[in-house]
Amino acid sequence: MKYTHRQPAIILLADGTIFHGKAVGGKTGSAFGEICFNTGMTGYQEIFTDPSYFGQLMVTTNAHIGNYGTHPDEIESQGIKIAGLICKNFSYHYSRPDADQSLEAYLDQHNLLAISDVDTRALVSYIRDHGAMNAVISTDVDQVEALKVALAEVPSMEGLALASEVSTSEPYYYGDPQSKFKVSALDIGIKQNILRHLASRGAYVQVFPHNTSFQELSAWNPDAYFISNGPGDPEPLHEAITCAQSMISSGKPVFGICLGHQVIALANGVPTYKMHHGHRGINHPIMNLETGKGEITSQNHGFAVDRDALEAHPDLQLTHVHLNDGTVAGIKMKSKPVFSVQYHPEASPGPHDASYLFDQFFGMMGS
Repeated sequence: MKYTHRQPAIILLADGTIFHGKAVGGKTGSAFGEICFNTGMTGYQEIFTDPSYFGQLMVTTNAHIGNYGTHPDEIESQGIKIAGLICKNFSYHYSRPDADQSLEAYLDQHNLLAISDVDTRALVSYIRDHGAMNAVISTDVDQVEALKVALAEVPSMEGLALASEVSTSEPYYYGDPQSKFKVSALDIGIKQNILRHLASRGAYVQVFPHNTSFQELSAWNPDAYFISNGPGDPEPLHEAITCAQSMISSGKPVFGICLGHQVIALANGVPTYKMHHGHRGINHPIMNLETGKGEITSQNHGFAVDRDALEAHPDLQLTHVHLNDGTVAGIKMKSKPVFSVQYHPEASPGPHDASYLFDQFFGMMGS
């Protein structure tokens, strides 16, 4: 272990509750964000680089983090997107032969504050009971009152539009230009693995910034439209919602994942709401109401679509439900080739329970 004496650190929650730990490596200071937890046993590098986690302090429920190092193929975007890491046991040494570096080196490279030796069972239980809230992790353990003042200035995730923080600033292409289909993708926090799935099935994708107009997305005459995952509250994304309405009106296939799913609901006048503590993990059970089959899914969201308003909508159909709490996990339109899900079919926790959704999207393009 590189550091024999590590700095004490604290987690200060917005309600004044404090948990204790130690700084990972030599980095000190403070990091602010909404605290949340992920129950996945693996996939920490994918989690840390997922744009949907932008601005959040991540608590990992798995007891060991870092034991298999990092790999360049396991990033979902350029750079780390979480605001800070909280874990129980941090592994300074890794054992995977094809890893390129230790997690400690990776976090240092991206200047991320992390703390370990935290009673994460107690912390996660507290979040489950009291809900997701803003927090700060800090090595300034003797500056609690000053940290409380600073924490009070951090805006709530509710009402926060974060797509602009993670979206591409310029359009770009992904895949083979000779592919059978062309897809325009609205990037409100897109993951690399989504692009891989689209390209591997025969799509040449043009990825557009979060505030792109429908006129720009449609200018190269795509066969279909895609709306990505992403962070924050969907309701303030007025440009994306307006763009989605035009996508729907075009009559071409539209597929949305996570934040994109919520944007499609809002484009149809169905509201969303902030969840108590959200769904984040790779073991979430989903029921496909059309096939009767269950799916084990990867999820990462703190907002959800209002089920009562959805079921009252004349042109929308509930297609998937979360079996733990009955929340909306998938919808489709009755009059248009438009569908979306509140989970990540590009991930592989099932391992491939939900990848058929991409095939469904391509089937719509083919017909």
